[in-house]
Amino acid sequence: MELSIEQARAYYPGDDPVHGFDHVMRVYRIAERLGKEEGADLEILHTAALLHDSKGADPRGEENEREVHHLLSAEFAGTVLTEMGWQPERIAAVQHCIRSHRYRAQDEPPQTIEAMCLFDADKLDVLGAIGAARTTAFSAQADLPFYREPSQRFLESGEHEPDELHSAYHEYLFKLRFVHERLLTKAGRAIAQQRDAFLRQYFEQLQAECRGER
Repeated sequence: MELSIEQARAYYPGDDPVHGFDHVMRVYRIAERLGKEEGADLEILHTAALLHDSKGADPRGEENEREVHHLLSAEFAGTVLTEMGWQPERIAAVQHCIRSHRYRAQDEPPQTIEAMCLFDADKLDVLGAIGAARTTAFSAQADLPFYREPSQRFLESGEHEPDELHSAYHEYLFKLRFVHERLLTKAGRAIAQQRDAFLRQYFEQLQAECRGER
């Protein structure tokens, strides 16, 4: 039996604009699109997409939970799917997808086509117009500015000066501009081309406007 969307909705806060259920559904839809093109097992992929941020992903929670949310969510998925009567090997396949989806923690790289599709779908949601909106929302949640001029130290090394705030623009320079290079599927890379170009143009325009150049 496949986990339903309505069942999964109950596992997420209703007011999180960054990792809430709106994000989950975008990832679900893109993962399905990639999975159909790449020949993935859609039941595994759908379920992993619905549960991939189910525990610890809310940036307003404990920082250490956010760092291991992929592990917490995989553990939670095991509990949910065991109670639903799933076979152990299929539970393990879902858990691998979830454990390997996090961009900054690649101790368990995606090995299956389902895991690759989930990884790409989750990363595509930080590119394009959605990426610009989510990055700005994340900064607001963390009481950080959407733009600050980055220091030379940050531009050269990614390290902040002692009083330097990590704005949404900093996050673009530090992470988002490189995301398209990390995608694993042909279908995902094709979608990323346009989204990456839009995001780059957006942040270039943002910087120019903040500097009074446009």
